[in-house]
Amino acid sequence: MSYIRANLRQYGLLIALIVIAIFFQILTGGVIFQPANITNLILQNSYILILAIGMTLIIVLGRIDLSVGSIAAFAGALAGVMIVQMNWPVWLAIVVVIIAGALSGAWHGFWIAYRGVPFFVVTLAGMLIFRGITMIVLDGLFVGPFPTSFQMMSAGFIPDLFGGDTFNIMAVVICAVIGLILIILEFRKRGISRKYGVTMTPIPFFILRLLVIVGVIGLFAYWFGASNGIPNILVVLGLLIVVYSYMANKTILGRHIYATGGSPDTAELSGIKVKRIIFWTYVNMGLLAALAGLVFTARLNSAMPRAGMGFELEAIAAAFIGGASPYGGVGKVSGAIIGAMVVGIMNNGMSILGVSVDMQQVITGAVLLVAVIFDVFAKKQSDKNVHASKKIARGE
Repeated sequence: MSYIRANLRQYGLLIALIVIAIFFQILTGGVIFQPANITNLILQNSYILILAIGMTLIIVLGRIDLSVGSIAAFAGALAGVMIVQMNWPVWLAIVVVIIAGALSGAWHGFWIAYRGVPFFVVTLAGMLIFRGITMIVLDGLFVGPFPTSFQMMSAGFIPDLFGGDTFNIMAVVICAVIGLILIILEFRKRGISRKYGVTMTPIPFFILRLLVIVGVIGLFAYWFGASNGIPNILVVLGLLIVVYSYMANKTILGRHIYATGGSPDTAELSGIKVKRIIFWTYVNMGLLAALAGLVFTARLNSAMPRAGMGFELEAIAAAFIGGASPYGGVGKVSGAIIGAMVVGIMNNGMSILGVSVDMQQVITGAVLLVAVIFDVFAKKQSDKNVHASKKIARGE
C-alpha cells in the first residue's frame, strides 16, 4: 500500500486516461479504438503534444507562455511565403523557420529573465505582436498548397519495407523492437536499483508493469498494422519525448530547471544561473512552437492568418491536467503527453457523439479546474505533513 500511495499521482493520471478512453469507447460503440481513429487522434493532436512538452518546462519554472499559438501561426506564414511563394527548398525553409521560432523565444526570454518584466505581460504582448506580423506577412490570405515533401511531415507514414498487402508488417516489427527495448530498460533499471541498494518496485507491481508494456505495445502494433502504418509525426514526437524526458530527469540542466521553479532564491544562492535557465527555457519554447506551427501547416496544407488560435490554452491545459503544478517545481514531460491525450480523447469522443464545440470547451475547462484543485489540496496536505514531521522532530 505504501508503494501505491507513493506513486498515486504518477499512475493515477495514466489510469484516468485509460478509464476515459474506455468510457468513450463504450459510448461511441467502439469507434474510439478503431485503428483509423487512433491514427487520426495522433495526427489531430500532434502539434498540441509538441507544445505541451515545452509548456511543461515553462510551468515548472512557475511561469506560462501565452504567445505560442501566435508563434505557431507566424511559423506557418513564414513557411508559406518561403516554400510556396519564393520556391525555397523545403529543408532550408524548415531550418529558417525553426531558427525564427527560437529567436522569438529569445525575445521573450530576454525581457523576462534579464529585464524583470512580468512573464504575463511579455508573452501577452508577444501573442499580439506575432499575430499581427502573421496577418501582415500573409496579407490576410491563405497560402498553399505545399509540395508533397512538406506535407509528409504531418500526413506521411513510414513505408512498409516488408510489402504487406492487407497488414503493415513494418509497423509490427518497429513496435516489437520498441517493446523489447522498453522491457530491457526495465530490467536494467531494476538491476541498478539492486546494485546500489535503492528501494525497488515490488515484484507484483514490476510484473504488472511489464504486462502493461507488452499489452500497450501489442495494441499499437495492431492499430498501426491495420491502418496505414506508423505516422511520420509519431517518430518526431517519440524522439522529442525521449530527449526531453532524459534532459529533465537525468541532466544538470533539468535539475536546475526544477530547482529554479521550486525556489528561485534558493537556486540562485546554490550557484544556479537562474536568469540563464529562464532565458533558454523560453528559447526552447519558441523553437517548439515553430515546430508545432510547421506540423499544423503541413496537416492543413495551407498557411492561414487565424492558425494557432487557442493553442496556448490547450497546451497549458494539457500540462496542468498532466500534473504540472501552478506553483512551479513540479511537472513531467510524460505527464504532459498523457494530459494532452486526455484532452484529445475527450474532444474526439465528444465530436463523435455530436457534442457541440462550446460544450466541449465547458467540459475541458471543468476537467482542468478539477486537476488544479487536486494539485492545490495535495500541496496543502503535503505542507501539513511536513509541518507535522518537523513538530515531531522537535519533540512538540
